[in-house]
Amino acid sequence: MNFILEKTEQIDFFTYLPQMLKALDIRCSDYDWYLSDIETNGFDIEEGWWSGSTLEAYLAANDVQFIWGVFSAVKIGDRPMVIESPYIYDNASYWSGENISPQLKGAVLEIAAWDSSATIFVGLSGVQATRLQATYSDTKVLGICKHGS
Repeated sequence: MNFILEKTEQIDFFTYLPQMLKALDIRCSDYDWYLSDIETNGFDIEEGWWSGSTLEAYLAANDVQFIWGVFSAVKIGDRPMVIESPYIYDNASYWSGENISPQLKGAVLEIAAWDSSATIFVGLSGVQATRLQATYSDTKVLGICKHGS
């Protein structure tokens, strides 16, 4: 299931990743992560593979807002070869209206920061979708709602 959270007063800023993960009731350490197409509010973050525990510790120590970025979650220890890094900037597939899946082959879910104005969730389970919508009632199904509408 795919969702977007935008145009809301329910959060302080997009994307504060710990807040988004809490809404899904998951922890960074539940997965390994591939970070790509990252731009932050001044923090230097290396793109590529991160263990969940390393990412969790980094986020706990730094108040990072992600302006742009794609966070691809994979099962721990399952790091597929990355042929093309997932990207968000100028990625029209998010707005195609089609039922998209995580860009990284083997990823179980994808969280994407869109220009500090939206958070996109791709590939959520039914339980994760329910938790997200219970936390943020302004969440909309991606594909039904075009960005900015």
